Amino acid sequence: MNKLAVVILNWNGKDLLEKFLPSVVANSKQEWAEIVIADNASTDDSIAFLHKYYPNIQIISLDKNYGFAEGYNRALSQLNHCYFVLLNSDVEVSENWLEPIYYLFEKDNTIAAAQPKIKSYHEKNKFEYAGAAGGFLDYLGYPFCRGRILDQIEEDHGQYNTREDIFWASGAALFIRSNIYNEVGGLDADFFAHMEEIDMCWRIKNRGFRIVIEPKSNVFHVGGASLPKQSSRKLFLNFRNSLIMLHKNLNSNSFYKIMLTRMILDGMAAFKFLLSGEVSYFIAVLKAHQSYYKMLGTLRRKRKMLKQHLFFQAHKEMYSKSIIADYYIRKKRSFSQLKF
Repeated sequence: MNKLAVVILNWNGKDLLEKFLPSVVANSKQEWAEIVIADNASTDDSIAFLHKYYPNIQIISLDKNYGFAEGYNRALSQLNHCYFVLLNSDVEVSENWLEPIYYLFEKDNTIAAAQPKIKSYHEKNKFEYAGAAGGFLDYLGYPFCRGRILDQIEEDHGQYNTREDIFWASGAALFIRSNIYNEVGGLDADFFAHMEEIDMCWRIKNRGFRIVIEPKSNVFHVGGASLPKQSSRKLFLNFRNSLIMLHKNLNSNSFYKIMLTRMILDGMAAFKFLLSGEVSYFIAVLKAHQSYYKMLGTLRRKRKMLKQHLFFQAHKEMYSKSIIADYYIRKKRSFSQLKF
């Protein structure tokens, strides 16, 4: 039995499969690795393309588009590998990208999840927004990375070439033990897409497991293939899902204070969009909060289920300051300038 499954979720992504699957096939030829395509009921020629050019690749066909989170949940439930790699369809992988993390998992069972160094496909000397050299979270729930603070993306000069514990691993190339994925309940389907991997990583850390960045493994990510970076739909998902994540995972000591602070900051952001003439973004933030309020009953039940695992002290990989204040007021533009 193959111990590791590289699982690519596809929805009408025939062009991406045609462009990026060859690198995955060429660089994943290990006796312990298998490539699997999970298809979210595509209506393009994805499946025909795979049958013609990659007849030996396993295809899991889902009956409709379940989005990123539930699509993966349904696909992974059909696999029995020891380790999963959730790999975006717009990622080019490098030679020996699997080995460093696979062998790390084999020798250290305290590590539940990991990510490679994620660099930009279009500017290969730079980190990529979605993960860079490992993800972190500030105390208000704003994510950032080694190599990316908000929209400020660093060039890779080897400054983050050390293996480090991180708060979250990017869903663009997420390595995870299958038993841990199942133990924490996988990705939360209510997120649909965006930030669901951060929520899952938070639940993993609340159970005492480690998440690491292994820079010996490198991939190159296009980014924005499912939704454009400036999409109002993506903005809606990010604002709403951030609130969902905080509601589920914050400890009781800080819950009300942080949620109130986020409500105020989100309101300020919404009116900034309005004053700038970006009405669609203003509406997206309002709809995000409206959607969050409608989910409060469900979130209370989820929080109650997770309560026994909530940490009452912040994880050391959670930034105790505000990354927003550091960026805009203190003018800190790189991860190395931050003091944890």
